[in-house]
Amino acid sequence: MPAAYPVAEPHLLVIADNILSRAGLTALLEERGCLVLAQVDGAQLQQHIDLHEPDALVVDLGWDSELMRRRLIELEPDLPLLALVAADDASSLSSLLGALRLFPQFALLLRDCEPDAIIAALEALAAGLTVIDPRLTALLSAQDRPPQDPLLSPLTARENEVLQLLARGLTNRAIGLELGITQHTVKFHVNAIMGKLDAQSRTEAVVRATQLGMIVL
Repeated sequence: MPAAYPVAEPHLLVIADNILSRAGLTALLEERGCLVLAQVDGAQLQQHIDLHEPDALVVDLGWDSELMRRRLIELEPDLPLLALVAADDASSLSSLLGALRLFPQFALLLRDCEPDAIIAALEALAAGLTVIDPRLTALLSAQDRPPQDPLLSPLTARENEVLQLLARGLTNRAIGLELGITQHTVKFHVNAIMGKLDAQSRTEAVVRATQLGMIVL
């Protein structure tokens, strides 16, 4: 699966209206090997993107995401985006999700998530994946399938192991080596996963599994 941007040292633009949020998020990212090109507020956002040419955007939506959501939909959405939303901002999640889906890849996490979850989400974006915090999936009304029946049938333990490795972007061969099974068996499990998630591709299967909170970050 081709990477959306370099994983080793992603060049990021940190966006938040609150100066303390910008500073804290920047420090967290830089401590973990990311290069923050600039930390800016949400005003004149497209100009900042054009000036700094980041690999991805990291946005703290603040306590009321509506203003930042309106700014995001005005952008030319050609970059992966990681958004942090407040837990009590659930009323606007559906409209926010609609805005994020305009971007090639996006991650939506709660603002109180662990720092390692942010780094894992950035790595997932680099692999071309979409990530939604499992705690948010129950609150999102814009899902492709009803929450009470998310799967055509449950995944087996082995299928779940294969799914987690798919989410890391591993090939069938690499998955086989990791689990000690043949590539043919891996292909069988991948086909079963795609069928149960009603997905047409490996990527779509991972995206749907992520939306359902099945991917372990």
